Amino acid sequence: MGMNLKSIGNSFSLSLIFSISTVLFPLSSFSLDSKSDSTATASSHEASHEDLIRGERLFYGLVYQGDKSVNCASCHNTRFVDSLNWNPNAHDISLKYKDKTVKDLTTVLLRPRSEKMALSHKDFDLSESDILVLKAYMDEFAVKGLKPEKAIINRLIIFIFISLLVLVSLADITVIKRFKYKWVHLIILLGGGIYITDTLVKEGLAIGRSEGYSPDQPIKFSHKIHAGQNGTDCLYCHSSATTSKSAGIPSTGVCMNCHLIVRNGSRSGAFEIAKVIEAYEKGEPIDWIRIHNLPDHAYFNHSQHVGVAGLSCQECHGPVEEMDRVTQITDLSMGWCINCHRGKEVSFHDNKFYEVYRDKMESMKKGEIDSVTVEMVGGIECMKCHY
Repeated sequence: MGMNLKSIGNSFSLSLIFSISTVLFPLSSFSLDSKSDSTATASSHEASHEDLIRGERLFYGLVYQGDKSVNCASCHNTRFVDSLNWNPNAHDISLKYKDKTVKDLTTVLLRPRSEKMALSHKDFDLSESDILVLKAYMDEFAVKGLKPEKAIINRLIIFIFISLLVLVSLADITVIKRFKYKWVHLIILLGGGIYITDTLVKEGLAIGRSEGYSPDQPIKFSHKIHAGQNGTDCLYCHSSATTSKSAGIPSTGVCMNCHLIVRNGSRSGAFEIAKVIEAYEKGEPIDWIRIHNLPDHAYFNHSQHVGVAGLSCQECHGPVEEMDRVTQITDLSMGWCINCHRGKEVSFHDNKFYEVYRDKMESMKKGEIDSVTVEMVGGIECMKCHY
């Protein structure tokens, strides 16, 4: 009787465990056929290590189909680059297709609708298994992101080496006193001292300055196309430059004034414009990266320079209408600003802002001075920018 009760108890326990397991882990999740569905979304955790390696080799064009190979990396960079690549980078396309199916990726690779892509992909010959492992690699790449460029530390190594050499020479002169050719020490100390001083001064002056800064923006927007080729006025996008401290960054609504109609770019196809449309439809701002920055203790007002003085954008930002990728061309240092204020003439004629400077107006009328510079109306006073 006890044995029967024990058997019944075991049977009940097994039934209970089986019932719970079928709720938590449905049998369909263990289906071996689920991976073979070409419309399923491939993910890197489902793919084997060998699949990921083959997908990577396919992406870099290291797997040949007959005498040809498909090299995705030749157009879609896998590292951060300091020049503009009109094609979307590998991380962008990986993110776009991460939640899409293998069938979607097959369509865009083998039957693209874009004329630009159709021309680039015309020789593609990929099997279903190739696209499956390629998608698995792209899903993994979407998580890892672009590879950073290795830092170049040659100057740092040279600086440390020369500093150590100078210290050794000083130690030998003052304490060790073993090296008998004292003139060698003099050469090391003189040359090393000049090099160290020059390096420290230059690097010290460069702190907080970003001349040459040209970051990769979230959308490949070209001022050369918009301001140069299309002739769009700067104030159409940066509308507050004449009336506000900041020139302003256009909202996606301003972008959509044109891109409600223009959906394909001449260089980037539809990919970059699609980012603008997506941000607009979601009501999300575009996270543009600011290029021209001043220290917090320095005050600058666009309306004073653009609205009152009538300066063009190119005075400070350079020939932006010729730039695909905007670059900071000046260091925006205090010395650069002061030099500009010392030489820049103020337009007194028909400018009510300067009517308070009556003494300067009278001096010009009498011929005592032929022009008035920004310096003469307080343009280099400390409190003008640092109050």
